[in-house]
Amino acid sequence: MTTTTQTDDTDWGPFGRPLFDDPQAKALARVGVLDVGSNSVRMVVFDGAARSPAYFYNEKVMCALGAGLRETGRLNPTGRARALAAIRRFAALAESMDAPLTAVATAAVREAEDGDEFSREVLEKAGVKLHIIDGREEARLSAQGVLLGWPGSFGMVCDIGGSSMELADIKDGKVGHRLTSPLGPLRLKGFTSKRDLKAHVKEIMQGMHAEMDYETGMRLFLVGGSWRAIARIDMERRGYPLTVQHEYRMTARNVSTTADYIGSANLDDLRSRCGISSERMALVPIAIHVLKELVKTFRPKDIAVSSYGIREGLLYEQMPQELRDRDPLIEASRYAESKDARLPGFGKVLYDFVTPLFPNANWQKLRIIKAACLLHDVTWRAHPDYRDEVAFDNATRANLGGLKHEERVLLGLSLFHRYSSKRQGSRLEPLFALLDEQQIREAEILGRAMRLGAMLWLKAEGNPGQFIWKPKKRELELVLNAETEPLWGEVSEARYNSLAKAMDAVSATVRILPKQS
Repeated sequence: MTTTTQTDDTDWGPFGRPLFDDPQAKALARVGVLDVGSNSVRMVVFDGAARSPAYFYNEKVMCALGAGLRETGRLNPTGRARALAAIRRFAALAESMDAPLTAVATAAVREAEDGDEFSREVLEKAGVKLHIIDGREEARLSAQGVLLGWPGSFGMVCDIGGSSMELADIKDGKVGHRLTSPLGPLRLKGFTSKRDLKAHVKEIMQGMHAEMDYETGMRLFLVGGSWRAIARIDMERRGYPLTVQHEYRMTARNVSTTADYIGSANLDDLRSRCGISSERMALVPIAIHVLKELVKTFRPKDIAVSSYGIREGLLYEQMPQELRDRDPLIEASRYAESKDARLPGFGKVLYDFVTPLFPNANWQKLRIIKAACLLHDVTWRAHPDYRDEVAFDNATRANLGGLKHEERVLLGLSLFHRYSSKRQGSRLEPLFALLDEQQIREAEILGRAMRLGAMLWLKAEGNPGQFIWKPKKRELELVLNAETEPLWGEVSEARYNSLAKAMDAVSATVRILPKQS
């Protein structure tokens, strides 16, 4: 089998040609980012398709550098020693992985009177140059992290760290007005009176609202570990079946109800059930109050949790604009196909083959169909008895940007039906509840169409034939090219009939074109 390289953008219709082989994209194939925050020190090494990178390595240490900063004006001594040890370890790891390392320090280091001294110590003892960024730059990078996952998004990004909270407007793929504030939960721990804490948060929040270029009813994107912990607790409270936090949606009512839930819960028990660290859980009761005030003040139409933030923003900073403009879901799916499929390039052929079955699909649905076709064969190494579930897990739990939760499940269920005709009784059944009946039916049709198409492949650039679907008459016809005729047999006919049944077709015919002379 040979891999074909697409060179003409028009060959890919609305999706363009793959860019992960581009020299500028290859330069981002493995990049390390070190984030020295007020609460944690984390290193991420990105690898893979640069537009939607995989997390080759991801480790954090909860150092609490900013603990006590409000009272002492200095970095926490214990946290400082732990942070230095962590940075030395991360620097050695990045070197061994041949990953260029970019290091940034945020609120605690920039505000502490010994922040510059600590930065010099890190350079001397770990060989790492810390870039101490101001609050507005922190807000910009966090917002760019959101744009990595949601190209062209609009709304407001709120990034909460240990010692600060930043806001940034995003519109048409660009970062606008930015603000920083001292509303990080580590800094707010110094308040002993709940009344004083509430008054303090409210005053600062109202001042930020007056300065931000934000229209009521826009989307709010939440970035930061404390927000993700609250989202995980909201999932637990609701009995939500999918624990992927990226693109998890909440409403103002969810936030208020979850605040009451946290207030009445045994925090140790809740921490254990949700898998949250004790250091993080200690900040949640403060962070949920900040979030309640944020939602009350800005009144967003909905709230989306982002797993992408400042670290991903630093990667986005290095991307050429052509790469930034690409769909992260499609780029990641293409990369997976090129790396893991038996016949790289056949995903495009399969996409052209199945799309006539969805004549009314909008661009959002077409991108899910495209992703499914690119991913249809990447789990072929799994045991045949488990390929359906492995394919589903690969789609729903993978680090894919630009996917709502229901779209994750729709994509996963389509791939499930690529390998299996029966979904009832699967351990995955609770997740199907995120879809309505029409979505479930469409996923089954797509899966069965891919299952049939996979039997008719000859080569990556081949053309097995085409579907003709007349939805009003409910008539389905499969027109096969002459070179595909030897591949047509009992099994492929059974799969075609299975597809016709899923579509409620009243007739399903097959026509084989004559050989060209």
